Amino acid sequence: MRYSALAPRPAGPRTGGAPRGAASAPSAPEITKTTRSAPPRATDRRPAAAVDDDDGARRRGGGGPGGPKKAEPAKAVSRGKGEPKRREGRLTIQVAAGGEGSDDRMRSLASVRRAREREREKRARGLGGQETPRVIREVVIPDAITVQDLAQRMATRGVDVIKFMMRQGAMMTINDVLDADTAELIATEFGHSVKRVSESDVETGFISEEDRVEDTVPRPPVVAVMGHVDHGKTSLLDALRATDVATGEHGGITQHIGAYQVRLPDGERVTFLDTPGHAAFSAMRARGANVTDIVVLVVAADDGVMPQTIEAIHHARAANAPIIVAINKIDKADADPTRVINELLSHEIVVESLGGETQVVEVSATKRLGLDELLEAILLQSEVMDLRANPSRSAEGVVIESKLDKGRGPVATVLVKRGTLKRGDIVVAGAAWGRVRALINERDEQIAEAEPSTPVEVLGLDQTPDPGETLAVVENEARARELTEYRERLKRDKAVSPIAAGASLADMMAKLQTKKVSELPIIIKADVQGSAEAIVGALEKLGTDEVRARIIHSAAGAITESDVLLAKGAGCSILGFNVRASRQARDLAEREGVEIRYYAIIYDLIDDIKGVMSGMLAPIQRETFLGNAEVQQTFDITKIGRVAGCKVVEGVVRKGAKVRIIRNDVVIQEMGTLQTLKRFKDEVNEVQVGQECGMAFQNFQDLKAGDFIECFTVETIQRTL
Repeated sequence: MRYSALAPRPAGPRTGGAPRGAASAPSAPEITKTTRSAPPRATDRRPAAAVDDDDGARRRGGGGPGGPKKAEPAKAVSRGKGEPKRREGRLTIQVAAGGEGSDDRMRSLASVRRAREREREKRARGLGGQETPRVIREVVIPDAITVQDLAQRMATRGVDVIKFMMRQGAMMTINDVLDADTAELIATEFGHSVKRVSESDVETGFISEEDRVEDTVPRPPVVAVMGHVDHGKTSLLDALRATDVATGEHGGITQHIGAYQVRLPDGERVTFLDTPGHAAFSAMRARGANVTDIVVLVVAADDGVMPQTIEAIHHARAANAPIIVAINKIDKADADPTRVINELLSHEIVVESLGGETQVVEVSATKRLGLDELLEAILLQSEVMDLRANPSRSAEGVVIESKLDKGRGPVATVLVKRGTLKRGDIVVAGAAWGRVRALINERDEQIAEAEPSTPVEVLGLDQTPDPGETLAVVENEARARELTEYRERLKRDKAVSPIAAGASLADMMAKLQTKKVSELPIIIKADVQGSAEAIVGALEKLGTDEVRARIIHSAAGAITESDVLLAKGAGCSILGFNVRASRQARDLAEREGVEIRYYAIIYDLIDDIKGVMSGMLAPIQRETFLGNAEVQQTFDITKIGRVAGCKVVEGVVRKGAKVRIIRNDVVIQEMGTLQTLKRFKDEVNEVQVGQECGMAFQNFQDLKAGDFIECFTVETIQRTL
């Protein structure tokens, strides 16, 4: 029968002997106190009364609570007198802090963290307690995204994403970049929906959709005047505008696009674009044809169809714009309009008189003949085309030209295509943006707004946009900055990428190893951006495999001190086209030794650079055969060396010419010039065929009978581009 630990034990005889090693009763408690085991675990603790009852049972020889057991003898601990008691068991922080009497044991911080981690994982997986509902999100994934950004968009810990990738066999860190396909796979595995976006999506909405027909109204036609150089395009436009623009052009030619609007007496308006005719301005003509509705092809009656006339026809066809032929200079004595019509037939331009659809008008800009007929033909063509636009919307247009004005800053000539451009609008054109500060028409008048088909100068941009860029109004500055930053980034990536330039790194290295290219560094500053573009294109066409022009910098505006410092660092010259250097820039250029050249006509600029690049080409060495002399016998003369007695067998041997020694049809020595040529005892300058002579060479003594001495001259020919 087992008694409770709290009930009194009945008296009775003891069973079992006393523990061995306990001589007297008082020593047993002392031994028990000195022998101390590790603190019991919380699960093994028992009440103090039960512990005392067990100890008493052991001393009486009885068993523990489970029954009678034979008591184990207690081990005595021997120590000297006065020596402190030694600690037994493991030393823990709790024991050290709480003393010997502390029986509680604390859990470590790491153990608590592990337990919390396990509980969190159970809740996340729904294994313990109430299942946590998963939140499904729409994750927006761009072309490239880091692991951390993807985890934040999924509201998931980054370590979980890394664990998933490790299970897939990919070791990644929190800052690694994922492609769009991999990120979509991860988001799908985590149970989210995916929305793929691209960086180029920032352009979405910049150009609006087409307008409804019921919202549009008739608009004036936009006409591009194109043709060969010096065929009278600007003079014809001056006659239409009743102004004198041609006298303001340098050299009598148009070197940039001009945009003008002609107001007719009946209230009709026609917008004209004057394009250059020089071959270097092909890009300008193409740009002018792309933004216009009708192309007026000006052909001189005394000159006929020329190369730039054919090019203008191709540009008009590429832009799908109808052509009206204006045969100019019919007042001249040698004018032949029939010849022009026949020459146009070879380029598939069939006029109405021959059964075609192309209108032909004979005009004279100087005599003001046929101008009304030309305007009537333009209005008739525009009426057939039914040109319409919506003026009650945000404006969109095209940059025709841009320049950097000293007093007004960046100025862009813009042709409004649809909508109404107003003062105060925030506009974006290429990589440039700004708030419109002023709108100026072709008569230098400030206007409050510009309707469709109206050319205006826009002030307020932060930089000069590239000609041909689309200009549009945006809702706020944040949108404008977002667009321009993306376009600037694209431009930088394209500039530094060799693949974008159409060549791989292997191709570039192969070219550098096979042939060294000589480069002429140049800085170009022009009055307008289009002229700078044309000059750069013309100089690039001059380049060959041996020499080329390297454009360090090209921009519109006056020559500044920064341009001079850039030229000093690059070791190049500055070409100014219709611009001048400031006084500070001129003084700095003189101190630094930087050359500045000014030009007003593009012909002169291209010819000068062509001459400089031609001088950089390696000259051609042309060899001219003179004659052969056969060595008959050799003589050794003191203080002179070996002398060859020769006979001229072909041509002539001339003193001062270059010679080479040939033995058995093999060149064994290439000598310099022939210095010693004698006939008998006399020094002669030339020996004809069939005559004998003597020759001596200072640096070559291995002459033998039967050798041939070939005499020739080398002519240096300078190459040109």
